[in-house]
Amino acid sequence: MTSFKRGLIAQTVLGAAALALAGFAAPAIADTPKDALVMAWQFDDIVSLDPAEIFELSGAEYSAQVYDRLVHFDVNDVSKIEGEAAESWTVSPDGKTFTFKIRDGIAFHSGNPLTANDVAWSFARAVKMNKGPAFILTQFGLTPDNVEQMVRATDPRTLVFTTDKTYAPTFVLYCLTADVGSIVDSKLVKSKEKDGDFGAGWLKTNSAGSGPFVLKQWKASELLTFDANPKYWRGAPKLKRVLIRHIPEPATQRLLLEKGDVDVARNLKPEQFEPLKSSDTIRLVQAPKGTLWYLSLNQKNAILAKPEVREAFKYLVDYDGMAGTIMNGIGAVHQAFLPKGFLGAVNDNPYRYDPAKAKELLAKAGYPDGFTVSMDVRNTNPTQDMAQAIQASAAKAGVKIEIIPGDGKQVLTKYRARNHELMIQQWGADYQDPNSNADTFASNPDNSDNAKSKPLAWRNAWDIPELTRKTAAAVEERDSAKRARMYEELQRSVLADSPFVIMFQQTEMVAERKTVSGLVWGPSFDTNYYWKAEKK
Repeated sequence: MTSFKRGLIAQTVLGAAALALAGFAAPAIADTPKDALVMAWQFDDIVSLDPAEIFELSGAEYSAQVYDRLVHFDVNDVSKIEGEAAESWTVSPDGKTFTFKIRDGIAFHSGNPLTANDVAWSFARAVKMNKGPAFILTQFGLTPDNVEQMVRATDPRTLVFTTDKTYAPTFVLYCLTADVGSIVDSKLVKSKEKDGDFGAGWLKTNSAGSGPFVLKQWKASELLTFDANPKYWRGAPKLKRVLIRHIPEPATQRLLLEKGDVDVARNLKPEQFEPLKSSDTIRLVQAPKGTLWYLSLNQKNAILAKPEVREAFKYLVDYDGMAGTIMNGIGAVHQAFLPKGFLGAVNDNPYRYDPAKAKELLAKAGYPDGFTVSMDVRNTNPTQDMAQAIQASAAKAGVKIEIIPGDGKQVLTKYRARNHELMIQQWGADYQDPNSNADTFASNPDNSDNAKSKPLAWRNAWDIPELTRKTAAAVEERDSAKRARMYEELQRSVLADSPFVIMFQQTEMVAERKTVSGLVWGPSFDTNYYWKAEKK
């Protein structure tokens, strides 16, 4: 990008920020309102605001501000599962029936009371709509035909959730902490239904939750604002509004932060951290995430489908070089599909940058002079910088990569249609159980184009019946030690032969003005919480 364009973008964004802040009647652009949080963030990956459809990192963070779920986990100790809308629960002796007691006194933003009927309808809605995250519920045997029998309210305060077979109870509960488990206001959403769409057309750009904030406005790749819910059952937020601007340029984010035009900047580059460490007005907050950066190879491409080519790409990434520059402070080298901290996580990193080794493998595959391939990337950082680094390192082995940039929504849409060749993406666990990642990296029950389940293995057309079988067996194992060994074996199989080059585990580095306190940056994006934030 030319310096002229960079300057033009900076001016445009600064002007947009000023206009946005003017809506708060702020006394000066360099002084954000005392009762509002203003954030600079890259959130162009949001496709929908409907929790039955949300399957992106930014969308997950949005839903955590607006919706309640039955249960959640302690952000400081993810092994502790706690009640949210459910005040308590019991599990039947055979492990197949979970009975939840719903709290009294929770109201939706509309004023309607939250009941077990809303929970049952929310789950049934997600299963019947069958969007991307529906598999988190359907893996328990729920179908459009039986979901109303398997998930039912026996009275306004009692929900009975039945699974098709016995699973580890913690696995079931962790799944219910996912975005797709968000509880929507059934009365309100039903009133917005059109042509049997379960209100999806309306909920795509509106909210119907009971959480600490109410959606005020969403403009894709531009603006996201919330108003505080003064009747939130856990206590009203101290700040009346949250305004988030989509600011793709890290340099612009830093400028706005230092001027005081925003309170929080989320996407600074590593080279920007050091000068801020000595700032009297800004603090840096590190938040380790269970989010992985990976490169994937679409197996519909005959060249990329060759085992030697798949292996060669694992030697074409300069992991250590990027770790010391592009990812310094925001990611650590990690090559297995389970993040550190998960049950059975493998922390070995067997691959290193070795273009000579890659050339040998490419020659065995029949490409001694390399080949040309395209790579789709989100036009934000650090993705763009990672793409350029991989482009340069792969060229040393004769692999020419054409980078195709796009905004988050465009890139994800292409990926979900498996129309890419190479793709750099992030993957964040949907819930804190190893099956969350195993079920997407190591399972593909149906590789046909019209498959119902579309995990990452499907997106890359990787047909793996044996690994799929082993993944299904691991989720049914109730002995934790045995289960951990099963996931270790799965990870080593994927490391040895897969279309995934897993590179880094993310650390989110957040820059906050010291006037802000109380923001919670959890281990996943849907455990980033704004409602306890305050300003002095």
